[in-house]
Amino acid sequence: MRVRAFRSRWTVFAAVAMTGALAMSGCGGDDGGGSKNDKSEVEVFSWWTGPGEADGLQAMQADFEKRNPGTKFVNAAIAGGSGTQAKAVLASRLQNRKPPDSFQGHAGAELLDYIKAGQIEPLDDFYQQNNLKSVYPKQLLDQITYKGHIYSVPVNIHRSNVLWYNPDILKDAGVAGPPTSIPEFITALKAVKDKTKKVPLSLGAQWTADHLLENVLLGSLGTDAYNALWQPGADWGTPAVAKALNEFGEIMKYTTLEAASTDWQGAAKAVVDDKAAFNIMGDWAYGYFVGAAPNGLGKKLDTDFKFAAAPGTEGTYMWLSDSFTLPKGAPHRAGAEAWLKEVSSKEGQDLFNPKKGSIPARKDADKSLYTGYLQTAFEEWNNPQTKLAGSFWHGVNANNKWHTDIDTAIGLFLQNRDVAKLQQGLVSAAKNSGQ
Repeated sequence: MRVRAFRSRWTVFAAVAMTGALAMSGCGGDDGGGSKNDKSEVEVFSWWTGPGEADGLQAMQADFEKRNPGTKFVNAAIAGGSGTQAKAVLASRLQNRKPPDSFQGHAGAELLDYIKAGQIEPLDDFYQQNNLKSVYPKQLLDQITYKGHIYSVPVNIHRSNVLWYNPDILKDAGVAGPPTSIPEFITALKAVKDKTKKVPLSLGAQWTADHLLENVLLGSLGTDAYNALWQPGADWGTPAVAKALNEFGEIMKYTTLEAASTDWQGAAKAVVDDKAAFNIMGDWAYGYFVGAAPNGLGKKLDTDFKFAAAPGTEGTYMWLSDSFTLPKGAPHRAGAEAWLKEVSSKEGQDLFNPKKGSIPARKDADKSLYTGYLQTAFEEWNNPQTKLAGSFWHGVNANNKWHTDIDTAIGLFLQNRDVAKLQQGLVSAAKNSGQ
């Protein structure tokens, strides 16, 4: 992996993600909330219930059960794309001191609230005992480290800025290929609307509009200016941001009217079902597209769908990482540690990621398993020329409060379609983020 090449770029993300959190001390240890040696079961909390992701979790579960025959695996997954429902349930459980044995979280700023509240343990001893610092890229370790301590175990790397499109609909609309800029994208959306009876851009639940916003901001502002938005004191009231938000507002005119009635799977499926021309979604959609029935759609790349970088983002990898934690007071601590070993293992990651539609967090994965889109993702992630941008919606740049306030501003915009008020809401969200 390109550790040195990324070091300067990663410093920005590490600084943004970790600003404002309180220091935690110690390197792990039982706090008395559960039995340190209890391996009778492990309750794993996630939001992996959809096609692709559920298959990947099941594959890891099967491997875990082979390695730990005396441990009962309890799948506590809660449905809802991007964890919108699961996070609310998790917050209630943690507040009531009824934590699962391990829970999924996005690496980066999303974990700060748990660290600040003393709800998850540092995992330095775990990393040392399992020699993990040698197999994870340094830039990823930097992202999940605060005050010298590591708090989560990444299982993958996802890309957020992917444009999935239907080549036949583009042909019918007279669009030569995937648009490479925001203005080209708007022109293509108009062409699809005017020349076909298809949906120009499919959306799902509200969070998919947040996801679209981060892609439009990146495509309009460029990588450096986008990254600067997440630094302390950044100004969201600039003309450049206003321009990006006006473009976002124009793009939203070409989305599905029934957007709130479905999650990301339905929106993505519209593309391969010849109902929609475009969908901007993370690369977990790839696992859904090509996965076998009944959970997957069994579609073929370059026949049923194609992909490109989201408009204006070529050469930039908007990334996120799913990871697992060790909660304070985990009822079955030994079971939790056994699960973290599975998550961090080469075997576990190579079982999980091809099904999930992601690439492994480890450096020593079996590259032959990653074909089609995943081969491209692997190569671009490992290309020292690739620029990095953190996904704010998926936990890298924004803590939970900022995340929620952005979502609130988007929700109001979906009702009033007032771009000026949207910008005011985003300015306020940044000022009150506490990062």
